Amino acid sequence: MEGQHLEKTANVSSPSLPAKLIENEEVMSEVHLGCPPNFHGLYTSHFTFSLLSGAELMGSRCGDHFKEESSSSEQTVDLDEDGDIIVVRRSKQSYYTGVVSIQHNITSTIPSVGLQVWRAELILADYVLHMMSSSSVFNGVVAVELGAGTGLVGILIARVAEAVFITDHGVEILENCARNVDINSGLFGSESSVKVRELDWMKPWPPMNLDPGVSLSSRYSWTPSEVEEVNRASVLLAADVIYSDELTDAFFSVLEKMMCQHSEKVLYLALEKRYNFNLYDLDVVANGYSHFLSYLSEEKGFTGKRIVLSEIPQYVREYERGNDVELWEIKYVARKC
Repeated sequence: MEGQHLEKTANVSSPSLPAKLIENEEVMSEVHLGCPPNFHGLYTSHFTFSLLSGAELMGSRCGDHFKEESSSSEQTVDLDEDGDIIVVRRSKQSYYTGVVSIQHNITSTIPSVGLQVWRAELILADYVLHMMSSSSVFNGVVAVELGAGTGLVGILIARVAEAVFITDHGVEILENCARNVDINSGLFGSESSVKVRELDWMKPWPPMNLDPGVSLSSRYSWTPSEVEEVNRASVLLAADVIYSDELTDAFFSVLEKMMCQHSEKVLYLALEKRYNFNLYDLDVVANGYSHFLSYLSEEKGFTGKRIVLSEIPQYVREYERGNDVELWEIKYVARKC
């Protein structure tokens, strides 16, 4: 979740609201697992999940899908010495139960919402875990999480990916994200590379200056080889980044720059529709959602398909999905970069 600049969940949508008032407003996610009452500051929640383990999970780094036991007519039947059929029982699938520990805030101001865990982030985590458990589509990929916030989704896909870039904006959010990566490094695949990098949607992609400076955020700067790696990435991930028209415009601008470099790139985006009372419409509307939908057209360069959430099991146990969360598969319509 991009910790950038604008309002996340105000009750009234009006351009006359002072920017300083909006930035100072405290907001709270519905997700604050096990937090004691009146807690302030960073808290660590432990999210548990189960999925296929071992070879069944990892499959092949070359991208082969898991192979079911054959049931074709060419199978042979073995008999014992008495002429009875030998029954070969399919071995039980083994499941890996994991815990991902996420350090996060319970409340935050609007510019720091990336310090919290939001519902859409857990929906996207469920989807990633489902794909990891049921196919090898993410095995060996280069993945980029945009507006990562706490980094939960990037941490999970690192179990099977070749490389993961977890990106957001702002030193405080990046520092917390890097801490979560360190805490959960035991979940990563043995060959996975996981890096936390700064990506400000309001600035050009690729970054103009790739030489690390002397600032605190220099450890999150990009190298030319990393930019090349992102350009060949096939999987983009984003959760709860649709809440401000200005940021949505900036987000899709960066997406276009990234996705036109590789025709096979796919974005998996989870969002929560937020309804506000709009003074112009004198009604409760989800304007941010409508603005998002306007980008899903060939004219704008993107196509989108909504993923049916009822077909995605809930792997992460400690949350309720709600009715206003959606998951989208978004592709870029090839145009000249």
